[in-house]
This record gives sequence, structure tokens and C-alpha cells, in this order.
Amino acid sequence: MANAVAKKESGSNGGGMITGLIIVACIFVGWIIWKFIMGSGGNFEGGVNTGEPLPGNYLAMVYKGGPIVPVLLGCLLMVVVFSFERYFVISKAAGTGNLDAFMKNVQTNIKSGNIDGAIADCDKQKGSVANAIKSALIKYQEVKKEGFNSEDAAETIQKEIEEATSLEMPMLEKHMTIISTMVSLGTLAGLLGTVTGMIKAFGALASSGTPDQAALASGISEALINTATGISTSALAIIMYNLFTSKIDSLTYSIDEAGSTIVSTYRRFRGSLKN
Repeated sequence: MANAVAKKESGSNGGGMITGLIIVACIFVGWIIWKFIMGSGGNFEGGVNTGEPLPGNYLAMVYKGGPIVPVLLGCLLMVVVFSFERYFVISKAAGTGNLDAFMKNVQTNIKSGNIDGAIADCDKQKGSVANAIKSALIKYQEVKKEGFNSEDAAETIQKEIEEATSLEMPMLEKHMTIISTMVSLGTLAGLLGTVTGMIKAFGALASSGTPDQAALASGISEALINTATGISTSALAIIMYNLFTSKIDSLTYSIDEAGSTIVSTYRRFRGSLKN
């Protein structure tokens, strides 16, 4: 157990560094997209990005959102990258086969007393859920040999399930905090871009003489572009966060359900011996 904890802490430190690099890379890529793709002269009248966007050229329009756009693009890329990463991790945790079919087979074997068959199902399924259930099944066989009464066995098996879950499941939530942070950060960054755009717009209105209509339009455009980009980032982050949270809860419930079945099966086994 100590080696497992040490390995977990070491992986956590290394994972934190990789996560930081991914975040920096996303912001850098967002800046590159804004500067060299959206800001390409071919998107603007006159061939330079200081000109007006060509009619219907949305890349140029987004570029005119100003320096907040690269930050928003970086946030959007973070949501996309970490969503793909969480998808693969959670899919791996569920195992190689259909999780519902696996749970049905395992529960059938446990209820019929075929613990070896249930362990074989876990070996075939693999993944975090199967590993946690396998640990509980092995503990079941141990307490069965030792002859614990049903309540002592229930406590021992439940403790084993909790320990196995604490080792297997936390990795599923590793980057969920980043995705949830993007929900708020995307909105706030978009709001900041909105404010800076409106400052420019009101600055154009406050200028002496006739208001600079081009500056006014540019400021309003910047505000609206940042608002739209921020809302889009937050909306995607909310959808992905809720989706992954639901999947993680489903995996945790599967482990708890199997644990309850193992405990109740052992109680029936001890009850049959007393009778």
C-alpha cells in the first residue's frame, strides 16, 4: 500500500508539471492562431490586418476582438484538450467491454457463489472499475477462509472496496477542476474583453467634434466578439463537465453496487452455515 501511495504521489507531481505545460501550450497556440491565422493580411481589405475585414470573413472579425481573443482561444483549447483527455481516461477506467454487461455478469456470478468466475470477468474487463471489484472479491475469499462472522466480514470487505476505490478512481477527477474553472474563466475573460471594447466605443463617442464612427464600430465589434467567444467557451465547458461528472458517478455507483452484492452474498453464506 505504501508503494502504491508513493507511486501515486510521484505521478501526481509529474502530472502537475505536464498539466502546466499543456495550459501554457494552449494559450501559446491560441496566440499563434489569433496572430498568424486570423490576423493574416489575406483576411483584410488592403492585405494588412489594420484594414477592415473582408465581407463575410469571420476570422478577421474575431481578430478584431483585440488582445483578449488569444486568452479566450487558449481557454477554449484547454476545454477541448482536457475533454479529450478525460474521455480516454474514463473510457479506459470503464474497461474493454460494455460496462453494463460486465456488471450484470459479475453480479450473476457473485449471487450464485461463483467468485472465481466473477474474478475471471474482472480480469477480462480490466479498467479501474474491474480492478476495484476484483480487490473486493479477493478479500471476500480471504474472509470466507478465515471464517469471519457476517458483520466483521462486511466491514472488512467494505474497507477493501474503499481503499481500492481511493487508489483507482481519483485519477478520473484529476483535470475536472480545470474544466470547471473554464466555466467561470471563459465568462470573465469574455466580460473583460467586452468592457475594453466598450471603453474604446465610448472613447470614440467622447472625442471632440464628430465621433469617430470607425473607432466606435471597432469598439462595439470587439465587445461583442469577446462576449460571444467567452460564452461559447463557458457553454462547452459546462456541457463537458456535466457529461464527465455523470460518467464518473456511474462508475463509482457500479463499484458500490458490486460491493453491496458481495457483502450480502457473504451474509447469506454465513447464514446458511448457521442453519
